[in-house]
Amino acid sequence: MKLRLKPTLWFTLYTLLRIGSGARAVKISTTQLAEILGISQQSASRHLRSLERLSMIKREIEKDGSLIHINRKGMEALNSVYHHLRRRLDEVAEEAFVFEGVVFSGLWEGRYYISREGYREQIREKLSFEPYPGTLNIRLRTKTDLERREQLERLPGVEIKGFKTEDRSFGGAKCYPALINDEVEGALIIAERSGYDRTVMELIAPVNLRKRLGLRDGDIVRVSLSTSQ
Repeated sequence: MKLRLKPTLWFTLYTLLRIGSGARAVKISTTQLAEILGISQQSASRHLRSLERLSMIKREIEKDGSLIHINRKGMEALNSVYHHLRRRLDEVAEEAFVFEGVVFSGLWEGRYYISREGYREQIREKLSFEPYPGTLNIRLRTKTDLERREQLERLPGVEIKGFKTEDRSFGGAKCYPALINDEVEGALIIAERSGYDRTVMELIAPVNLRKRLGLRDGDIVRVSLSTSQ
């Protein structure tokens, strides 16, 4: 089925789905609908008339609102958009993200945190490697890399949950499997609470990356990530 709905009408139809009118008739007034959509009551009323005219919804008007049920044609329209979005999002998720950054000596906190068993156990289970107790820090150099990082972080990653010990609590993190300098498999780890800004990427691996790759401060490192992993 081709998309025939204007975006405004599609979002109104989607809102009706969210309040439950896909499964059953739900009562809602045009004032309530307008408040949810952030539009005027007159516009909400016009949207409902248009959807009814397009046979997307069945509506029974009552004194205190309307009983609205999305019919088969309306559900087909919603499903058409869903499958289109899912296909495009899957294409993005399968795309490899490649970054280049400059190695630098960080705050020396990576060794402490990666040494905590609460993190190590989850990394072993979810990323299938025993992490070297420390991180390799690289700093992104271009605006394009920063934009790509923001795009990456909007996609699902491997969740590392926070935990508590007798002394303190530790925040969660998100990981993305990575290939570092086209040689070592590891992961980008993004902490919920970090002393770094977004230009910094922290990498973990089953080996000491500085020694394995012969890296020094100022060297360039290439990191390839794919969320499909």
